[in-house]
Amino acid sequence: MKEECLICKAPLEYLNEDIEMECELCHKKEKSKTRCVNGHYVCNECHMQGIDSLVGLCLKETSKDPAEILNQMMDLPFCHMHGPEHHVMVGMALLTAYKNAGGEIDLEKALIEMNSRGKSVPGGACGFWGACGAGISAGMFISIVTGSTPLGTDNFALSHKMTSAALGAIGEVGGPRCCKRDSYLSIQKAVEFVKENLNVDMGQSEIICSHSGQNNQCIGKRCPFFNRAKKKIAFLCVHNSCRSQIAEALGKKYLADTADCYSAGTQTKPQINQDAVRLMKQEYGIDMEQEQYPKLLDEIPEADLYVTMGCNVACPNVPGKKTVDWGLEDPTGQDDQVFMDTIREIEKKIIELKEKL
Repeated sequence: MKEECLICKAPLEYLNEDIEMECELCHKKEKSKTRCVNGHYVCNECHMQGIDSLVGLCLKETSKDPAEILNQMMDLPFCHMHGPEHHVMVGMALLTAYKNAGGEIDLEKALIEMNSRGKSVPGGACGFWGACGAGISAGMFISIVTGSTPLGTDNFALSHKMTSAALGAIGEVGGPRCCKRDSYLSIQKAVEFVKENLNVDMGQSEIICSHSGQNNQCIGKRCPFFNRAKKKIAFLCVHNSCRSQIAEALGKKYLADTADCYSAGTQTKPQINQDAVRLMKQEYGIDMEQEQYPKLLDEIPEADLYVTMGCNVACPNVPGKKTVDWGLEDPTGQDDQVFMDTIREIEKKIIELKEKL
């Protein structure tokens, strides 16, 4: 299961109305619509703990490419797959790149202001307000560099046009929300907007997402930043009911950013091994029966790599293709400890495979 809740890693749920919740970390009570399915709530302040360190990071940065700067921020411990930290990070990355590209601003003062403004946009604004905080952050960036106020004229217009352009791009792709995708879209639109309207040329490198493996709601190829160059890996055994199904599920968990994973066999059974289904759900929160089922080899796409589970001469044969054998004993009919030993061994080999890819 890809992690969402900071407390128990369970999926988040979004309510139709605010109810009073207590933060699991600081115990502050406030109204919110967002919690995990187990009832855990984490307030915006605790979710963004550590984000104030970005001011120092940005002041040392020399890059003119806001996407490059944003990616560095996304690698920091306080940044999660989704969350209101992105409402600050987009604007800060843009301010830093703008300054490094020749924009005339007091960067430290601007970053402190962006930190304050960005924090005021709550998590879930994308769905509940109809305005993603990343897009709003791009508008805040323009407001800060142009000195816009409610009484401004041209700068007032520019700030609104920037927010509109970012939100338009986000709306064009559609949902469900992805804080990484929406941040990248906002950055791209801001680079174009600043060059056209403020005559400052910030860098714009190609953006390829590396976060899809952590996003339960990744829209895959519908996302403009989805990594389309991923390898295809097929896990094979005779009946495609146990080891290869476990490998497919764990492959999807660990290799989602670098490979598309499949499984198949030369024969099939009516269902996936029920002990495997039970233990994978118990240990990883993965319900294999939701998306997987026994398949024949000709039912899956041609792969770049075929991994056989260890069925010797009976294993599926793919002449002329790159194949490795993991030499795993079939745990079918054995006790839970034998099953878990096999599952852990498959997990270990998947992680080793990730390093090679």
